[in-house]
Amino acid sequence: MARNGGRIVATIEARMTSSRLPGKVLKPCLGRPMLELMIERVRRAPSLSGVVVCTTTNPADDPVVELCERLKVWYWRGSEEDVLQRVLHGAQMHGIDTIVELTGDCPLIDPALIEETISAYLKAGVDYCSNALVRSYPIGMDTQVFATKVLADVDSRTKDPVDHEHVSLYIYRHPELYSLKAVEAPPALRLPEMRLTLDTPEDLALITAVFERLAPTKPAFDLADVLAVLDSEPALKALNAHVQHRYV
Repeated sequence: MARNGGRIVATIEARMTSSRLPGKVLKPCLGRPMLELMIERVRRAPSLSGVVVCTTTNPADDPVVELCERLKVWYWRGSEEDVLQRVLHGAQMHGIDTIVELTGDCPLIDPALIEETISAYLKAGVDYCSNALVRSYPIGMDTQVFATKVLADVDSRTKDPVDHEHVSLYIYRHPELYSLKAVEAPPALRLPEMRLTLDTPEDLALITAVFERLAPTKPAFDLADVLAVLDSEPALKALNAHVQHRYV
């Protein structure tokens, strides 16, 4: 289906009602909300035309909208449960041809890896490309790229609540319908069990410490810089080592 990138925009799913760490996307770090730090990093990917924060109509998410308005970032408010339609409608309303799907619990995401996944998607001419299709990068670097029309096709094919909760799940579980491309990490960055995602108080402590050590002197730090910090301070790496990741 998808053979031309067109207008490429990142969507970031973000809401305040997380079960394990409520309000996590706006937790402060270096005096700024985590979501703001993530948006700043995502915007560094050169192929992106913009960012759309896909939040919900729940009044609890009003602060997310207020942040977007302050930062002059596009946003869309949709269903809390039907995340697929929330992202799809956000993409359609903002005229997006290609969705770069991200989640708001990845404030350390490396813009170079976003760019790598977009490039692989465009070069391969597939329906779906992801660096999490084969788990190789640390959790928290997850980037998925697909056309808005592909997601619209998914919406027309399935009404299963599980498919609609996880947005792109139906795409990569149906390789007979959609062509797929996996982007895998080079050996130096191949740490599939490492948690660099924000879902628990322990994750928050680790991510905050990384930002505190890197951002003041190198705002555009990359994944290699993050890993160097954690290698030099084993106590930081141990902060969330026991946390079980929730896979789909």
